[in-house]
Amino acid sequence: MKEKLSVEILIKEAKKFAQKESKLYFPELYGITDGKAVGTYIEHKFRDYLKKNYLFFEGSSAKGIDFPELLVDLKVTSIRQPQSSCPFKSARQKIYGLGYSLLIFVYEKSDYEENKTCRLKIKHSVFIDKHRTADYQTTKGIIEILNNNGNLDDILAFFEDRMLPADEIQAKKIAKEIILNPPSLGFLTISNALQWRLQYTRVIQKAGEISGIHKII
Repeated sequence: MKEKLSVEILIKEAKKFAQKESKLYFPELYGITDGKAVGTYIEHKFRDYLKKNYLFFEGSSAKGIDFPELLVDLKVTSIRQPQSSCPFKSARQKIYGLGYSLLIFVYEKSDYEENKTCRLKIKHSVFIDKHRTADYQTTKGIIEILNNNGNLDDILAFFEDRMLPADEIQAKKIAKEIILNPPSLGFLTISNALQWRLQYTRVIQKAGEISGIHKII
């Protein structure tokens, strides 16, 4: 009888998987420079690894997040530029977080020409609780404004300076919400685009030091 997957088990198994995979060689990935292809390969391998022993509803990046029942999305990225994209839902995500947690694998790929194979060493694995998935500079600025007795106008002016992707009505609604419900400090860098671009350098540096950012590897 397979056990039901939980967040605690997911984190524990992510560590085992990362340690195991870092020792293996992958001739099928030799010469491949497409980071998306490598990331997809690791994502599928991790899901297959979990399916051997655990029951869970399998999501996908095309349909939403990878582990919808756990409210966790899996991201795999290269150490050379640790970032990925995610769907844009609303400007609120930059302030209150994505609405789900992130499990991140950061790999370093080394090709070996002599035997036409490669290694994928998982250098970092980090779990970010959903309340820490907002943008660092945006939430830091808002918290500073509130601590300095800032009002609605100050927050709206800050939104304008930060070019928050929201129209006037949305911006005013979010600003009113902030006065009543101040955000937590986020630790992602979220760049404006058609999709959010998430950058992970800060969470890699802060993993294990900040509540809500768990260092796995």
